[in-house]
This record gives sequence, structure tokens and C-alpha cells, in this order.
Amino acid sequence: MAKRERVVRMSVELPLWRALTGYRVLTMVYAVLLFAFGRDRYERPWIAVVFLAVMCVWTLATLPKVANAASCTKRFLGADLTVALVGILLTPLADAHAQTIEGPTLPSIWTAGSVLAYAIKGGWRWAGVASSLVAVANIVERGHPSRDTLHNVLLVWVASIAIGYVVEVARASERTLARALEIEAATRERERLARDIHDSVLQVLAMVQRRGTALGGEAADLGRMAGEQEVALRTLVAGGLSRPSLVSEDESEGAVVRVVEVEEEHDDASPVDLRLLLAPRAGAKVTLSEPGAPVLLAPPAARELAAAVGAALDNVRVHAGEDANAWILVEDWPDEVIVTVRDDGPGIPEGRLAEAWGEGRMGVALSIRGRLRDLGGSAELISVPGQGTEVELKVPRGKAGQGR
Repeated sequence: MAKRERVVRMSVELPLWRALTGYRVLTMVYAVLLFAFGRDRYERPWIAVVFLAVMCVWTLATLPKVANAASCTKRFLGADLTVALVGILLTPLADAHAQTIEGPTLPSIWTAGSVLAYAIKGGWRWAGVASSLVAVANIVERGHPSRDTLHNVLLVWVASIAIGYVVEVARASERTLARALEIEAATRERERLARDIHDSVLQVLAMVQRRGTALGGEAADLGRMAGEQEVALRTLVAGGLSRPSLVSEDESEGAVVRVVEVEEEHDDASPVDLRLLLAPRAGAKVTLSEPGAPVLLAPPAARELAAAVGAALDNVRVHAGEDANAWILVEDWPDEVIVTVRDDGPGIPEGRLAEAWGEGRMGVALSIRGRLRDLGGSAELISVPGQGTEVELKVPRGKAGQGR
């Protein structure tokens, strides 16, 4: 089997950067239209024309700079805010009555775009600094702190700080979510490895322990050592290893989640008849009942379902004894495949499954339920002491990949 690492990037900031890009273009057009419809009140319109021309060129040329946090550098932010501040301070030179008549500055609401860039890039602290500089420039431009000026300044200041704070909270939530997804992916991979180990190494060690104890002598010592290794391996599989977090390589690109996926090499895409995989399980003590027509499933789903049936039969042999009888019933429905494994053993005492999990024995939890969960299905276990055990495995065709 080949392993492939899939990198998932998540970024709640990208929509904000796209919105900021659109805002800068729209407010640039708005500032130009304000001048065009009110140019008669300007004593020196050429100053306004020069500034607005520079602002338009700057806005269009720097659109890639506000595409994401990586492109929006500190140098750009400083230059962008400087353009806005210069436009505010040039307003009285272009309009001699600007300090006596309340009206828009040359950049108008385009200035807020510069402040918002600070908020998205650096959070509420950066937004506070940028909005404070804009506030000072507006007060200087007016010559006195009028009510309307203070109202506009306060509005920009509060809005930018609020947006900066929301961005910081979103980043923290994003990192938390990425860490949770990474832990889930690592847990699924560990459970898959645990299933493989349980179905192979642990079964062999358990068999060596039983046979060695029965034979006695040196074989008993070998069985004892096999039992010790089985317990140690079960403990390791159950505990797992805590891997370091890889949720953030570059915060400007968003949180990063690395997921290791296992791919089957040379995996035939054609459906597999589940009956062919279950046929070897039949024997003198195991009765297989199946439909007359092929039960087609995607190859991975068919293999995992057959392995889950094998794990259920292993539990019958180990816990119900070699003389116990088992029955496998395969049902092929349009929307799902159901495989039922039943035995006539002594059944499972109440609470035994939870106790087995605590001891690191995860045959039911991982080899059976874990496989069905990964297929989008379910595994139900019904056991009454003295009346045997029944395991019902359900695999939805829509999730398991039907072959029809």
C-alpha cells in the first residue's frame, strides 16, 4: 500500500481580502465621482486631479497586494496609509472652504480601505494605530474638532478595531479547528494500523500463548513471553503516540492540516463479488448463506467488510471455543449490504466489551466497528449470556461505492 500526504489549507481571511479588494476599487470610483460632480467648488481643482490620478493608479497597481496577507507587506501598508493621509491633508489646498464647510476629503471613504488592510493583516492593535493617524489627519484638515469630524473618526476607529478583533478570533478558531482535524486524521490512521496489527500479530501472539500453555515445559515459557509481548503491544496500540502539531506553517496562507492517506496500489476499479471473499470462511463449523446473484461492492469496501467478518469469526473461535458453530448470512439490498455473523457460544457477559477495551483488546471496537465506521456503515452486537452472540454489519451502497 502506498501512502500519500494530502495538505489541506483553510483560511477564513481570504474572503475578507477579496472584499477589501472590491471595496478599494468601488471607493476609488466613488471619490472620482464626488470630485466630478462637485468640481465647481474647488479653487485649485488641478491639485485634486493630480491626487486622484495618483490614487487611481496606486489603487489599480496594488490590487495584487491586497489579495492575501502574504502579499500585503508592512512596507505596502505604510505607503498605502501615506497616500490616504496626504490626500486628507491636501484637501484644504484644493478647496479653500474645506475647513469651514463640512464636506468629503479628496480620498473620501477610500481612506477606510487602508485602515481595514491594517486590521485584517495585524489585528485590532494595528487597526487602532492606523485609525488614530487618520483621526489626527482629519482633525488637522478641518482645523478644529467639529462634531461631524469626531463622529466620522470615531466610526472608522471603532469599526476597524472591531474587524481586527474578529480577525484575531477567527485565526485562533481556525488553528483550533485545524488541530482537531489533524488529531482526527492521526487517530483514524492509528486505528487502521491497530486493526491490521490486531488481525495479524496480536492473533498470532495470542495463539502462541494458548498453545504454549497447553503444551507445557519450554513451550509454556515461550507462551508466557508471547503473552507479555501481546500485552505490551496492545498497550502501545491503544495508547498511540502524540505527534507534534503541524497546523500552521504560514499564518498568511491559513491553517495547514496534513492528512496521511493510504492508497491501494494497482487497485482494480471493477466491483468485487463479496461472496468470493467470504467463501473461504465457510467450513465444518461455519455455515455461509448467500444470495444466488453476485453481491457487488467497490474493492476497498468488499475487503474491509470481509475483514470485519473474519474478525467476528476470530472472536467466535477464541471466546466461544473451537467447537462453537457459526453462521454467516449475506443480504443484498438495493441501498445496503447486510452481513450477519451468529454463533451458539456462551455469549458475552454484560460489561465485558468495556473491560476488554480497558485491557487493550480492541477486536470489536477497531477490527469490526472501526472498519464499518470508515465505510460509513454500522456494526451492532447483540449478545445474551447463554444464547450466543450476533453481529450485524451494515454497509450503505452510496458510501461504500456500489458496483452496480
